[in-house]
Parts: sequence; C-alpha cells; structure tokens
Amino acid sequence: MLGKLYEFKLIPGMKSIFATATFKQSGITFTGTLINGVLGAVFYILVARFLGPASYGLLAVTIAVLTLVADIGDLGTDTGLVRFVGKYINTDKLKAYRFLKLGLKVKLLVSIFVMLFGYFLAPAIANSVFAKPILTQPFRIAFIGVGSALLFSFTTHTLQALQKFVSWSAIQVGTNLIRLLIIVVLYYLGSINIINTLSAYIIMPFLGFLFGLFIIPTKFMKVRNEGSVTKDFFHYNKWVAAFTLVAAVSSRLDTFITARLLTAAQLGIYSAANQIVQIVPQIVAAMGTVIAPKMASMGKIEDLISYIKKTQVMVIVLSFMGILSIPFVVYLIPLLFGPDYSGSIPIFVILLFAMLAFLISVPVHNAIFYYFSYPKLFFWLSLTHITIVGVAGWYAISIYGLIGAATVVLLGQVVNLIIPTVWVVRRIRHQKINKLTD
Repeated sequence: MLGKLYEFKLIPGMKSIFATATFKQSGITFTGTLINGVLGAVFYILVARFLGPASYGLLAVTIAVLTLVADIGDLGTDTGLVRFVGKYINTDKLKAYRFLKLGLKVKLLVSIFVMLFGYFLAPAIANSVFAKPILTQPFRIAFIGVGSALLFSFTTHTLQALQKFVSWSAIQVGTNLIRLLIIVVLYYLGSINIINTLSAYIIMPFLGFLFGLFIIPTKFMKVRNEGSVTKDFFHYNKWVAAFTLVAAVSSRLDTFITARLLTAAQLGIYSAANQIVQIVPQIVAAMGTVIAPKMASMGKIEDLISYIKKTQVMVIVLSFMGILSIPFVVYLIPLLFGPDYSGSIPIFVILLFAMLAFLISVPVHNAIFYYFSYPKLFFWLSLTHITIVGVAGWYAISIYGLIGAATVVLLGQVVNLIIPTVWVVRRIRHQKINKLTD
C-alpha cells in the first residue's frame, strides 16, 4: 500500500505541506478539536468517577444508542450539505440555500418522528435487546436527545460547508464547556445521577443549534422551491444513508455486544478505555472539516493527487505522535479515573491502534466521498465491517471478554483502511491512463 502511495508521489517535502492553506485551516480546527477533546475528556472522566463503573457503563450504552439513532436518522443529510453547499455556495448561492433549507426540514421531521416513537419503544429495547430494564428511562431521554443532536450537526456541517472554521470550533468548545460546568455544579449539589447527566448532555447541543442560527446566513430560510433540489440531494444521499445505517451499527456493535454479554461494571471499564481514544475521531472530524469541502470543489485529478500528498503526511505524523503518547496515558488512567478503572489500560492500547488506523484512512475516505462521489463503496465496506464485528465480536467477547472486543475493533479498522486505499490508488491510475490515451 505504501509502495503504491510512493509510486504516485503522494508523500512530498514537509515544508510545502506546512505552508498550505489546508495546514493553516487544519491548525484552526485542530486547536478547536484539542480544546474540545480536553473538555470532553474531563467531562467523561468526572462522570466516570462520580458515577462509578456500573452506572457509567449504563450511561455509556445510553449515549451509544442516542448517537446511533442520530447517525441513522441523519439520512446522509450532513454529508449532502457539505457536498452541495460547499459546491454551490460561491457559484450559485440560491441553489446552495435551497440545499440548506431542505436539509433543515429533513432533520426537523426526523427529530419529531424519533421522539414520538422512541418513547414507546424504549422499554422493549431495554428489555429485549440489552436485558437491562433499568435502561428504560435513560433511553427515553436519549430519544429526545436525538433531535438535539440532529439539529446541532446541521449547524456544524453548515459551518463546515461554508468553511467558517473559527465558528465551527467555537460553537463546539462553548457547548462542551457549559456542559462540563453543569456536571461540576450537579456534583457539588450532591444530585448527580444518570438522568440529570443525560439531561445536561442533550440540552447543550440544542442551545448550540440556536446560537448557530446567529452565525449561519438565515437568508436560506426565506428561499422557495427547495423541492427542486430534492432529487439531486437524495440521489447522492441514498448511498450515504445506507452506508451510515450499517456503519452506525457496526461502529458501536462492540459496545452493544459487551452490554449484552458482560456486566455493567465491565461495560464501564470498556467504555472508559473507549472514551480515552475518542480524541482520535475528533481529530478525524477536524481534518474532514477542512478536507471535505476542498475535495468537493476540485476538478482535476492532479489537484487531488497533490492534495492527498499533503494530507497523508499529516495523518501519518499525527498517528506517530499518538503512539508516543501511550506510556503517558497509561500512567494517567488510574490517576484520573480511579483504581477501579485499571482494567481499562490494555483495552486502551488496542483501541488506540484501531483509531490510528482510522486516522490514516482520512484522505482516501474523503476522496471517495467528495471527489469521486462514490459513497456506494462504503455501504459494501460497512457490510463487511459489521460482519467482522458482529460474528467475530460475539465469539471473541464470549471467550476473551473485553480484550476480545477491542481486538475485533482493531481488525475492523484495518480492513476499513486497506480496501478504500486500494480503491483510490486504482482509480487514480485508471484516470491517469485514460488522460494519457485521450
């Protein structure tokens, strides 16, 4: 794989990389992501200490259900907003605004639907799927939170499409900071529990959405005939939505199987390790915020190759830095979370390597989505991933417990790196050959 990358000269000198607008814009999103990641880490560390492994495990699976339903309910809208708003905002602003209005309407309708049906489905999910009736009330709150998450993601992805990276960072940092302060206040009042922690978790994204309306040009709400872009929007989104459905389940399937087969305390230990490595997906999101709209606007294959050169070096360097951080984080885990979470250390190491494989895949994944506009590949890739995690995960967790769960996640991320990389290299070669023959 690396040989192919060198064959296409995808790794240039470092100096040219650091001088690019992408690096500077990534610096803004990285800074915001770093602050956001620290705030998020402190939030989960404090909650884990305050609640203990068992209650924290129940909270973790509830948040996993919330984010799962929100990802599925998005119906590919976020990716479509970045793709089409990023494409038309400078050339056909009216059309871009129509995509914005259509996206918001979709999210509002899905939010109402999920909140209504989720209330009645929560007991069945808690009892039948997880065999933990105590999760009924948290799940009901989580389904309300789905609407909050969908509206907040509309704000962040619109800011991404408009390339307002400072605002993108500020709104996420602000909501995380206030959420953290609420948890600290609840602790000192002696009233912290799963219910009010979840309430704080879902309220802040909604407030972030409301604040975002003061940043995003509200002229899009006044445009008419947004239905004229429906066909283009959902034609592109259909494979994104299908991919998201499968990927959303497969990316959390390890947590769900762990919740089903193991105790709440074991789930809490696994969730603590999983939470520590979540800084890597946040870095991925920060890079994607910059990379996606740029790739969406590219026309020549040479531009794409040059861009992949720069971004690939960046993710490799960041991954190496992640490996160097392992001894430091291992030392901190029992100090920050408490001695009850010492079992999280080996789980953290395995999951970190899995997330670093995910980080390295950022350039090729974005190229497939936004340059080649072929999200269909990720639908089939997600089916492969969910098969690996579902089948291998059930047996691995049953036999090896938490180590088995983490190892299966690593295997799945390696597959998610190799297949898209091979696809992009072959597509670049094909287009270059076609250009020479023309």
